[in-house]
This record gives sequence, structure tokens and C-alpha cells, in this order.
Amino acid sequence: MFGMASFMTDDIPDLTGKLAVVTGSNSGTGFQTALEMARKGAEVVMAVRSAARAGDAIRRICRDVPTANVRFEALDLADQASVAAFADRLLAEGRPIDILVNNAGVMALPTREVTVDGFEVQLATNYLGHFALTARLLPLLKAGQARVVQLSSIAHRQGRIAFDDLNHQDDYKAWPVYAQSKLAMLMFGLELDRRSRAEGWGLTSVAAHPGYARTGLISNGPLGKRPGMRIAMRLIYRPFIEPLISNSAAGGALPILMAATAPNVEGGAYVGVSRLREMTGPPGPAKAEPAALDEGAAARLWASTEAMLNVSFA
Repeated sequence: MFGMASFMTDDIPDLTGKLAVVTGSNSGTGFQTALEMARKGAEVVMAVRSAARAGDAIRRICRDVPTANVRFEALDLADQASVAAFADRLLAEGRPIDILVNNAGVMALPTREVTVDGFEVQLATNYLGHFALTARLLPLLKAGQARVVQLSSIAHRQGRIAFDDLNHQDDYKAWPVYAQSKLAMLMFGLELDRRSRAEGWGLTSVAAHPGYARTGLISNGPLGKRPGMRIAMRLIYRPFIEPLISNSAAGGALPILMAATAPNVEGGAYVGVSRLREMTGPPGPAKAEPAALDEGAAARLWASTEAMLNVSFA
């Protein structure tokens, strides 16, 4: 099991010949993850909704790494048809996947929004889409003996799985719903490891969180949508306070990269950052709350999710 030894981008092993899929890789920690994997020789599939944003991200990567082998594949995690189409394209190619990083997410949308499939958007984007994607890609993941990384958050500490209303039709509150989605991702990562071991799938399933990383998630959530708060964040919070309690996007990507590539990280691990209650600092072991470790609840969530999505890992 990995310990507290420092992990930097120089510690990422050579990834030449490996295929990595990174969701939400046009910005933030996802972009930094794709960039560093490309730098180490991986072929990176940038699974992103917007072709324009993906194109811009690819140009930025190629400016930094002229030899980068990166490509765009359209994926909208809030649309199950898009998830199925993405998986079908990769399955048709037949190339084993070595690394899958389920990174994309939205945070604390101020009002309840619903996807084309009728699911609440945070649950759909952060968790349901990644669950379905992983299930549909399972043949390629097994063929590649893949490392699979689920992105959780320190917000999982406040999470509760509302089994009687997973879709939050009756009671929507932005932050509790976000926390539920990130608790679900952590439970998913740990349960996938248990099932891989039991079924002999050969996957290494790991969870990770970036701490408090300075990305677009917060500005795109409720704080960034209030005029007075926007001014306060621009003049006071961002220049003076935020740097003291957070990591850059590149720093926030280090736990993800460690989870995805470090040889000493084993299945069932949870990787985060190590200072200020896991808000900032270098990567290292993270603490999963008891709710995330409840194997009975994880099995129940797994079964409920398969039923909601009509997908199976069988």
C-alpha cells in the first residue's frame, strides 16, 4: 500500500503504448491529468461534451508537448445515449483501455435541473454517467487490466445516499445533492474493486479527490452566480484567501495522477491531499468516511443504479 512519500509529475512512469480515457479533460484537473499523461507517452482520449473546447485543449497540450497523441471523442455524461454511443465507438475500435479516469463533474447547481433521461443533473453527470460508462467499457477495461479512477471529494463527508429519493425529486438542496454524488463515486470505486477481485476482472479500482483545487467548478456553482459574491470573490477571496487554502489545478491533479499511474497504489485505495483537512498540500492517503465503507449500502447502491440505468456489469 502507498504511503506518504511525495509524488510529483516526474514520478509518473512511462506510459508509452498505453491508452488512457479522461472525462472532462478540457479544463481544470482533467486537463492537467490529460496533459501529464500525454507528456509521459500515453495516447489520451479526451472525453468531452464540446468539440470546440476539446479542440482548444488539444492545441494547448500540443503546444506544451509537441509529440502528444491526444484526440477528442464526444461524451455528454448527462445523456445516456451519448454515453452508449461513446462506448460503442471505442468497443468497435477494440483497443484495450489501460487507464480510465472518471473526472468530469458539476458542483452545487443552485436549482434542480433534469437531464433528457429524467435524472437530476448533478447525480447524472457526476455519478450515473460514469457508472454507465464504466459498465459499457468493461470488456475493454478487462482486456487492458485497467486502472480505473473515480473522482470523489472532501464533500463526501457530508454525503448521505437518499435511497428513497436518489433523484431528489422531492427535496433538492444544492450542496447535499453534490455531496451525495461524490459519496456515491467513492462507494462506486471501492465496490468496483471488491467486485473485480471477486469476479476476476483484473481491474485496479481506485478513488481520488483533488482537495480544494482552483478550477471552474466553484465559479460555475451557486457562489459564482450571485453578483455581490462575484465581486467579493474577485477582489478579496481569490487574490488573498484562496491561495492559502487550496492547490492550483495542476496541484489538484497530482492525487488523480498518482491514483491512475503510481505502481504502489493498490485497488481499493483512496488518494487525496494531505494538509488542512485534505484541502491542499501534496498527495497521499485520504480518509473515507464510514458511510463510504458500508459494503451493504454500496451493494444496494450498485443494484439501484443498474436498475435506474438498465445497464449491467455482467
